[in-house]
Amino acid sequence: MAKKAKKAQTDKGLKLKIVNPNAAGIDIASGEMQVCVPQDRDGDNNRTFGSFTNDLNAICEWLKLCQINTVAMESTGVYWIPLYFMLQQEGFDVILCDAKSVKNYSGRKTDESDAECIMLLHSYGLLKACFQPENTARMMRNLTRHRNNLLKSCSKETEYMQKSLDQMNIKLCNVISDLLGKSGQSIISAIMNGNHDA
Repeated sequence: MAKKAKKAQTDKGLKLKIVNPNAAGIDIASGEMQVCVPQDRDGDNNRTFGSFTNDLNAICEWLKLCQINTVAMESTGVYWIPLYFMLQQEGFDVILCDAKSVKNYSGRKTDESDAECIMLLHSYGLLKACFQPENTARMMRNLTRHRNNLLKSCSKETEYMQKSLDQMNIKLCNVISDLLGKSGQSIISAIMNGNHDA
């Protein structure tokens, strides 16, 4: 598990200690991943990778070659999800940070400087991890959200049906209060089957 920030007393006063020396930082976008490791690990320590599965595998391999054991990344949209789980599966300690808290540090303009800043902040233990539920809780949350979306879309579709019926001058909603009830469904089924006898 990644360590938190620590201070050390020196003859010049308090100084932050590097608590995660084997840290990497990743700036995430939809099409590419910018990965930064400490300078002593590789001559080209700030690399750009694609976002396809083979690119994510290449990131994992490169981080292993650089002897990285903890990684920090921004939670940008949903683009972080595949890399996050792949890094966890490969045994890395992954810290997902809120993009707003990382962006509070000024002077960063490019993906390269973003990745470097994330790596530096993580190496000093200055990044706070976002809550990530266990897989079972994540599956339940996804199912609940999906059900909620289906219920919302169901009511929208009912409104579209009512509007279409009103445009055909069929005042079904004035006669039957619940379009999705048995009588409403049988009337709509009859109309869809071509029965136009009032």
